[in-house]
Amino acid sequence: MTQLHFLGNITPFVIRCFSSSKQHSFTVSYLMNSCGLSPETAISTSKKVQFENPENPDSVLALLRNHGCTDTHISKIVAKHPLLLLANPEKTLLPKLQFLGSVGLSHVDLAKVLASTPSILRMSLEKTLIPTYNLLKGVVIGDENAVKALTKQCRISCGNVEKTVAPNATLLREIGVPMAHISFLVTNYPTLCQKRDKFSKTVKKVMEMGFNPQRLLFVNALQVICQMSESTWEQKINAYKRCGLSEDEIVLAFRNHPICFQLSEKKIMSTMDYLVNMGWQPATIARVPAVLFFNLERRIVPRCSVAKVLLSKGLVKKDLCLGTFLKLTERAFIDRFIIKYQKYVPQLLDVYHGKVGFQELGLVSQ
Repeated sequence: MTQLHFLGNITPFVIRCFSSSKQHSFTVSYLMNSCGLSPETAISTSKKVQFENPENPDSVLALLRNHGCTDTHISKIVAKHPLLLLANPEKTLLPKLQFLGSVGLSHVDLAKVLASTPSILRMSLEKTLIPTYNLLKGVVIGDENAVKALTKQCRISCGNVEKTVAPNATLLREIGVPMAHISFLVTNYPTLCQKRDKFSKTVKKVMEMGFNPQRLLFVNALQVICQMSESTWEQKINAYKRCGLSEDEIVLAFRNHPICFQLSEKKIMSTMDYLVNMGWQPATIARVPAVLFFNLERRIVPRCSVAKVLLSKGLVKKDLCLGTFLKLTERAFIDRFIIKYQKYVPQLLDVYHGKVGFQELGLVSQ
């Protein structure tokens, strides 16, 4: 009697466990077979969403396919936002898809947007998507840019546009930044979402560094500084200082190519150290900071090796511009600096490919 009583109490628990296990197994199977997820991804995704009836998920997938989504798009969408499978396809999702289509997104573009940012379908149509789009049209040039900003920068909400984006855009217009450049910022970066006081200080800082508001470099500099904390900014300054640059030279490098501050400290140090050891002055590098972005092993070392040989043989001028030979395409570099001088240095192509070293040419390695 006691045993029966015990079994009577435990039976509901066992049933719940069995039901939960069955539901989980069905979900994993569905995610793999209908959504194209790998077994590992399906198992991890099933922790976020579970169902035992395919009716609603099937309707959601059919709706997505009807709006241009391929199997590849669907697997990405579900992996990023699995709860979408439980949304009401007709009442919740369809109106949002219709709105995005009505403002200019083709099925092809819509599928790309959903695959990269499915969270846009979590936004309220009436409270967020429509009012935010209408406000963005007043900030950027053209409906196309408003759509791009809305779909690419999902962190932009109606409140953000009213409280930060719009007033920050007004500030930029007041100092002479072209509307095309403002549109570029809003469309591609969350820069204008900063609080007004902080954004105003950043604009002032960029102006004091000598950037012309009417040039695109001003926008580049603004974007870099807005995305960087004060401590990170100081770390980058110190990294360049350790490479032998003065503060004025660092500012010069930033003015010439603002995104050189987006490089990691390791990349800055390794490339600067190599170029300095090869004979270029830090101040010279600061005038062409774009060269720091090139791959050290695949581009800089092979080309600088060739340049060193040519300089040592007196075949090129000692003031050979660093940017001249590092920025060229490979074909142009080979034509201009290898084929042209091979009759004087037959091993030049081998130097370029790292098969012949300086010592084998009778040169001192640095």
